[in-house]
Amino acid sequence: MIKKVLIANRGEIAVRIIRTCRDLGIKTVAVYSEADRDALHVQLSDEAYCLGPAASQDSYLRQDLLIHLSLVTKCDAIHPGYGFLSENDHFAEMCEQVGIIFIGPSSAAIRSMGVKDEAKLIMKQSNVPVVQGSEGLTNTVDEAIAIADRIGYPLIIKATAGGGGKGIRLVYGEDQLIDQFQSAKHEASSVFNNGGVYIEKYIEHFRHIEVQIAADQFGNTIHLGERDCTTQRRMQKLIEEAPSPVIDEELRLQLGEAAVRAAKAVNYVGVGTVEFIYDSIERQFYFMEMNTRLQVEHTITEEVTGVDLVELQFRIANGEPLPYKQEDINWTGWSIECRINAEDPLHNFMPNPGPISFAHLPAGPHVRTDSAIYTGYTIPPYYDSMIAKVIVHGSDRTDAIHKMIRALKELRVEGVPTTKDFLLYALQFEEFQEGNFRSNLYEKIMDGFNSR
Repeated sequence: MIKKVLIANRGEIAVRIIRTCRDLGIKTVAVYSEADRDALHVQLSDEAYCLGPAASQDSYLRQDLLIHLSLVTKCDAIHPGYGFLSENDHFAEMCEQVGIIFIGPSSAAIRSMGVKDEAKLIMKQSNVPVVQGSEGLTNTVDEAIAIADRIGYPLIIKATAGGGGKGIRLVYGEDQLIDQFQSAKHEASSVFNNGGVYIEKYIEHFRHIEVQIAADQFGNTIHLGERDCTTQRRMQKLIEEAPSPVIDEELRLQLGEAAVRAAKAVNYVGVGTVEFIYDSIERQFYFMEMNTRLQVEHTITEEVTGVDLVELQFRIANGEPLPYKQEDINWTGWSIECRINAEDPLHNFMPNPGPISFAHLPAGPHVRTDSAIYTGYTIPPYYDSMIAKVIVHGSDRTDAIHKMIRALKELRVEGVPTTKDFLLYALQFEEFQEGNFRSNLYEKIMDGFNSR
């Protein structure tokens, strides 16, 4: 087993990795910026080193410094968590060149899936369904107009290097196309340093379904079921659940097989997620993208399968074969995750970092909270606003919803506004409880929340 790992991340995911490393007897090296000097992951690790100033580009994104620290602290491996450098093929390649194990897929696999228009072509060649749209990048307005004439409206413009809802524009008519096309390219260029965009038909009544996969170095690939991440705000996930309330056994089999084909198409090794758009009217799914890393919502898959996905990452990276065959994977009960952000829902979800005067995280039967906050901790303004994830496991969907309501009512974070009350309202919203909601659910919930 890997003996020592540098965790190239911060916050709750760094804490999560540290805990599994302790279970496995692996020593941990934490890194932190000057703004994170008092962070929980720094306190829990075996060793910790400051990378530099608060800004990510001066600390958590310093590839050269992370490699140097790994070498001088004699780490066998680097775990990138999610975000930051987790899907950076150059960083993975640097690890390969100096003989440090990158806890994730190869740089080649990351590169293949990182450029989304190219990933779409690979999937099409591998008999994975893809949404109708452009073949490769859409480079000019004239090309965009021609594609729109062919596939019709509404359509969606996407940044090829995108993520986190950035570089995406919805277009409902020809009068919007030119402005939205140029706006998407500008945002993609400024955020990702890559102005490439492509166009797809926009499926209005969609569900966001993703499938967890795992693959070892011996050609074994399995899936661990689906997650439903449809409850979103501006392409940002709010509530996730496993399994999906709209996926039956036959469709689960088809989704799983498609996800496995997608992974094998790029010789994927590690834990990853294949994301699909599901047309709830036509009952057809289409490849959206592949996340070549651990997902924020990996927790709900762990709850319904009993598989520790972080431990599985380490075992795969250590050269071990998968400990499971496909027939060994069973799904028990229902799990829901709510993301708790330091944001004010009544003021357009404006981030509100600052000192936490009191924090109480929910616990009890079938409740899990992944977090890195504590009473007296100051949330820095430089990073993502998510401060905790509350995860529950119930015997069925109704039971899981009831447990999540109980858990959120127990959660207390004082000193900064959070999304807790909004999430509590959403969980009790009729369409959410019925499970028949579609992509406009957020707008309906927000209208009701604001008019209480």
